[in-house]
Amino acid sequence: MKLNGSQILIECLKEQGVDTVFGYPGGAILNVYDELYRHTDEIRHILTSHEQGAAHAADGYARASGKVGVCFATSGPGATNLVTGIATAYMDSVPVVAITCNVGINLLGKDSFQEIDIQGITMPITKHNFIVKDVRDLAKTIRRAFFIAKDGRPGPVLVDITKNATAEECEFTPKKSQPVVPRISTIHEEDLKAAADLINAAKKPVIFVGGGAVISDAQKELKELVCRLQAPVADTLMGKGAFNGNDPLYLGMLGMHGTKASNMAVSDCDLLLAIGTRFSDRVIGNPKLFAKNAKIVQLDIDPAEVNKNIKVDACVIGDVREILIRLNPLIQKADHKEWIRHCEELAAKFPLHYDEDRLTGPFIMQQIEKLTEDDARIVTEVGQNQMWAAQYFHYKEPHQLFTSGGLGTMGYGLGASLGVKCAMPDKTVVNVAGDGCFRMNLNELATASRANIPVIEVIMNNHVLGMVHQWQQLFYKEHYSQTILRDSVDYVKVAEALGCLGFRVTKREEFAPAFLEAVRSGKPCVIDCVIEENDNVYPMVPAGKAISEVFDQDDMKKDKIQ
Repeated sequence: MKLNGSQILIECLKEQGVDTVFGYPGGAILNVYDELYRHTDEIRHILTSHEQGAAHAADGYARASGKVGVCFATSGPGATNLVTGIATAYMDSVPVVAITCNVGINLLGKDSFQEIDIQGITMPITKHNFIVKDVRDLAKTIRRAFFIAKDGRPGPVLVDITKNATAEECEFTPKKSQPVVPRISTIHEEDLKAAADLINAAKKPVIFVGGGAVISDAQKELKELVCRLQAPVADTLMGKGAFNGNDPLYLGMLGMHGTKASNMAVSDCDLLLAIGTRFSDRVIGNPKLFAKNAKIVQLDIDPAEVNKNIKVDACVIGDVREILIRLNPLIQKADHKEWIRHCEELAAKFPLHYDEDRLTGPFIMQQIEKLTEDDARIVTEVGQNQMWAAQYFHYKEPHQLFTSGGLGTMGYGLGASLGVKCAMPDKTVVNVAGDGCFRMNLNELATASRANIPVIEVIMNNHVLGMVHQWQQLFYKEHYSQTILRDSVDYVKVAEALGCLGFRVTKREEFAPAFLEAVRSGKPCVIDCVIEENDNVYPMVPAGKAISEVFDQDDMKKDKIQ
């Protein structure tokens, strides 16, 4: 049958099972929106307040649903407004297809109104990108984009379509979407054996879990491995929920704001089994001193991550879940009682703690966990709020925490929470923000109220750019250059002005009633929690130091850091 480019695009989206799109229209993409108008019963379109919000929402939707997230933008500034969201998805391996439309082919290269080379701009931050100038290339390009986004290590793909290609006609033949299967061809028996030999020889092993284990849904196989090996488990920010945070063998997060128990155990272990993690600088600290007593085994889907930041002794390349299915039978049942007892003693000696006499970020996270019976979906912004969310909420399953780990994007959370809620309408979705992050993209509250997406925005409002302020306090002689936010902005009134409910909390006893009312309301809500500006995130490892040099507030009182 003969269809125009806009019809072909919509038919291809339906082929791929797309039911939700986030976007913002404009001149170059008008043909597509005109066709979308005819399919509102099949594809829900969420009109965001800004294209960056659309990219973050598509990202959150992808992480929560396991499907490819989709966002639309027009040419020029519409397309460039997606860039931060695309880069966020790229750094965290999130499958997103961003569809932009450009000026007509006869206007390309002439500095035409709202013309931009978005393909060139996004080349370093996409798995692949395309520009479609001929309608006959459109269907195969869209299908290929969705496959690339999901295949192997996931990531964002951009498709830019010239306006003429959205209007011209050609023959279209429907096709079923190409299935994406786990990557197993790179899993070699000799690699599995080498890894198993090192693991079985270990006396003091630690299992270190990253985002790859979440992406591959390897929680069942990971639990089996832990039971066989009887080893303590540490995780990254992106690995939260791959292993149950309430399990007795869970030590906590590793790295700059990881627990003392995790950091010390990894520094002392004789084997580190790294599963789906790329050894980020925020995790390893000084690479020359990281796990210096250990043999390191890495399981990862991307060979480019092996020996990139940390030299390893053995590796297996492939889908993490598929690797563990093959590796687990090779792991001998072990009993590391003395080592586990030592790690338990570390956890008991160095627990996370905070001032329990007033309203604080840690208290807020513990309350959210209690009030939702540990079943909320937590989205975060970046900074102190993000670290408290990682430290004080126990994630019991994958896809429970959604955060910008690699790029560290302030303003990510609110847009992403809209996508998460669209994918998980039956879950309580909470975006945890600092007041600095909230200011970045608070306009998406208008999206939440207009589309009736009942997310709960919890602002840890300390009137400063918290994490930067903390660094200035500890390492810059308290030179608080441009990090103080004390002004007359009223976040409750902002929320109400944008069509949401607003609550203000200044005392511990006020939080639970406000939060429960927000949940009961079924409306988008903002809870402005006023906390002290000098509440810092501990533990902490100074930049460039070994993770064994981790310190907390008790060490600060003893003046043990330099």
